[in-house]
Amino acid sequence: MIDGKTRTCGLIGNPVEHTMSPAIHNTLADRRGHNLVYVPFLVEEGRVGDAIKGAYALNILGMNVTVPYKSEVMESLVEVDQLAAQIGAVNTLVRMDGGYKGYNTDMLGLYRAMTEDGVQIEGEEMILLGAGGAARAVAYLCASKGAAKVYMLNRTFDKAKTVAEEVNRAAEREVIVPMLLSDYGKLPDKRFLAIQGTSVGLAPHDEEVVIEDEAFYQKIHTGYDLIYRPFETRFMRMVRQAGGEAYNGLKMLLYQGIIAYELWNQVEITKEDAQAAYASMKEAMGI
Repeated sequence: MIDGKTRTCGLIGNPVEHTMSPAIHNTLADRRGHNLVYVPFLVEEGRVGDAIKGAYALNILGMNVTVPYKSEVMESLVEVDQLAAQIGAVNTLVRMDGGYKGYNTDMLGLYRAMTEDGVQIEGEEMILLGAGGAARAVAYLCASKGAAKVYMLNRTFDKAKTVAEEVNRAAEREVIVPMLLSDYGKLPDKRFLAIQGTSVGLAPHDEEVVIEDEAFYQKIHTGYDLIYRPFETRFMRMVRQAGGEAYNGLKMLLYQGIIAYELWNQVEITKEDAQAAYASMKEAMGI
């Protein structure tokens, strides 16, 4: 029951109407017996700084940040975690003296999801599709978690080259290999762990895929699509049809939320609580 002691957490972004985050956090609060409520806040363009000041003044415990404000919000924070600073994007704000500290739990969420699925990055040769914001963050994750090599395939080579140089410099080793998307046929003749880090295939464009050639999917033993709408993307179907394992981005979304919840409340969420939150998300999506 909401009363005078209820703490508030929320999400800022634009749009926020279709967010799954309330299903995660309100389920966890209910199961853990925390007097906490999580709500979405629509923030108009140019008002991010005002929103952060207002949230702090209103004693809001913590916030998530979604598009298009993950980079812009960093200007309004009193501190930024090292990983988030490297990635150049923040998705979680934790209240501290004088303001909020920014974290990026997206990549930690992906890593926790992969670990739960029994998939490891360490020592793996990988394919990463895309070189935009999400793919750039994945490149940092793969480098930091010990991937042997990551072939970054992108439509424009220069963008992939810029990201690769930046990540390799931070990692102090040559781990990211930039390639033109159209050169996928030049990949070594073996099977890879692949991450689909573009927006291609996002609903309502369910039947779109970055690479149409079925031969490409023969090179993938396990594929992760960061997209979770639709629940099964065409990328996932093509990986499975070629005999590989395939996963979507819903568990990444789940675990980025769980890590945020843990940071706000200084607790550790159990596997049972995580499964309950995941079920709530699927129910909210009508799955």
